Amino acid sequence: MSSQTMEPEQTTSEDPPAARSGWSAQSSTLGLVAVAGVFAALVFLLVKDSLTDDAYITLAYAKNLATDGHWGLIPQQISNSATSPLNVLLLGALAWVTTWFGEVSPVFGLGVLTVLVTMAQAWGWARLVRALRLTGWVGIATAAVGLLLVLANPFVLSAVGLEVLLVPAVLVLMVAFVLESRPVAFGVVAGLALLIRLDLVIFVVLLALCTQAIRRKLHIAALSAVLVSAPWYLFSWFYLGSAVPDTLVIKQSQGGLFGIWTYLTGPIMYFIGKMRDVGFAFLPMVFGVLALLAWLLVRFGVRWTNRPPALGPVLALGLGGLAYYGVYTVMGVGPYHWYYVPPMVALSSALAVLAGWWLARAREQERLRIAAPLGALGLVALLGLGNLANDMRHGVPWESPVIFGNWASAQDYARVGEELGQRLAGATVASPGEIGTLAYFCECSIVDVFSDRGQAIDRVDERIDESNAIGKAVWRFNYLWLDRSVQPRPVDYELVYEEGPGSGPDTWEVNSANKGVGHFRLEPAQPR
Repeated sequence: MSSQTMEPEQTTSEDPPAARSGWSAQSSTLGLVAVAGVFAALVFLLVKDSLTDDAYITLAYAKNLATDGHWGLIPQQISNSATSPLNVLLLGALAWVTTWFGEVSPVFGLGVLTVLVTMAQAWGWARLVRALRLTGWVGIATAAVGLLLVLANPFVLSAVGLEVLLVPAVLVLMVAFVLESRPVAFGVVAGLALLIRLDLVIFVVLLALCTQAIRRKLHIAALSAVLVSAPWYLFSWFYLGSAVPDTLVIKQSQGGLFGIWTYLTGPIMYFIGKMRDVGFAFLPMVFGVLALLAWLLVRFGVRWTNRPPALGPVLALGLGGLAYYGVYTVMGVGPYHWYYVPPMVALSSALAVLAGWWLARAREQERLRIAAPLGALGLVALLGLGNLANDMRHGVPWESPVIFGNWASAQDYARVGEELGQRLAGATVASPGEIGTLAYFCECSIVDVFSDRGQAIDRVDERIDESNAIGKAVWRFNYLWLDRSVQPRPVDYELVYEEGPGSGPDTWEVNSANKGVGHFRLEPAQPR
C-alpha cells in the first residue's frame, strides 16, 4: 500500500473551515451526545436482566474491588482472569460510589458506565465527522448510523458487561484524534485502549503509522500511551505474576469446546444456528470490507474540485479489523461471540464513514449524482435497523441474550448462587464449569481455573511446554514473577450440572434458552 493512500492531504485556502460547518456548533454535538446517552440507557434496560456468565465474572471482580480493594473473582483468593483491566477498574469505581447510598451494586455501575461510554463514543463521532467536513445533516446521519451499527449489534448487546462498549468508543476517538493531528490526545486514548484489551495494539499501531502528522511526533504519542498503560501492566506483572491476564492461556485451551468450529469459521456457526437473529449482524462487516476495496479502486480516479482530507485513518481502522480477525484465527481461540466485536465495530464504523463521505462529496461535485451515495448510506442504516428489529423481537426486556450458551438463565443462576452460599457456610466448592454468576451471588469460595490461581498455573505450564522456542521465551518472561508455590485450593464439595429435571436435597432445577431444563447437584468432593 502506498504512503500516498494513507496520508491526509492538506486542505487549500478555499476549504471551508471547520467552524463553518453545522457540526462545529456546540448544540449539535451536545444533542448527539444526549440522544446517544438516552439510547444507551434504553439498551441497558433491555439487556440488564440477561447478562451472560462471563459478564458476571467482570462484575464479581468489580464487586470485590469496590468492597475490599481485592483483585480476584472470589473474595478468598487473588486471581488474574479479568480480560479487561480498565473495565474492572471503571466498574469497581462506580460500584464503590454506590456503597455511599447503601449496598454495593456493580450492575447499577454497569448501567452508568454503559451510558457514559456511549456518550464518549458519540462525542468521538462528532469530532470525526467534523474533521472530515461532513457538514449538516450528512454528518448527523453518518454519526447516527455509526452509533446505531454498534448499539443494535446483537453480538455487542449479548456481551454487555464485558468491554464491548469500551472498544468502539476508543476506536472512534483514536480515529478522530488522528484526523485532527493530535498526537498527545491520540496517545492517551491509545493507552486506554491497551488497558481495555491488550490486543487492541493492532489498531493502535496501524492508526499511529497511517498519517505523517502522528508519525512525526510518534515519540510523543508513544510516551503518552506508555504513561497511561504502563503503571497497570507493571503492577500486574509484579503483583499478579503476569502482565497479560491468564484468560489468554485459558481461552486458548478451550478451543475444543466448539467442536469443529474455530474463530475463522465461527460466523458460519452463528449464521447456521441463529440465522433469524443474527442475519444482519455480519453484513456491515462484510460490506465494510467491500467498501474499503471499492474506495482503494476509485480513490485516485476522481478529480475533486475541493479535495477533502484523505481517509487514511478510516482505511487503517478497517484494516485493523481485518488484521484482528487474522491474528485471532492464527491464535486458535474458540469462536466466543464477544471476540468478534472489535472487527465488527471497526469495519462497521469504517463503512458508515465511507458512505457518509461519499454522500458529502457527491453534494459538492456537480457531475456526481447524489442518489447512489444517499442510497448507500440508507442501506447501511437499514442494516442497523434490521439488527434493532431482531433485538426487539427477542423480547422486551430480554430474558436471555440473543447469543447465549450458558446452562442456566441469569435469574436461575442468581437463585442458585444465593442459596449455595448459605448452604456452604464457608466450605469450598468446585464450580460446574460456569462460575461468573454463581461467584457474584454466592460470595463463597467457588473455584476453577478462573478463580483459583493454583489451577491456572497448570494451564500456564502446559501452554509454555506446547509453545515453540520464541513462544516459550515470551511466556516465561510474562510469567517471570509468578509465584509457582501456590497450590490448588482444596475443595469440600463439587457442583455438578446435569441435563433434565432434578429434585431432592442440594439440587436446584434451572432453565436455559440454550440447554433447556437442567439441574445442579451439590456432591461431596471426590479424591483427585
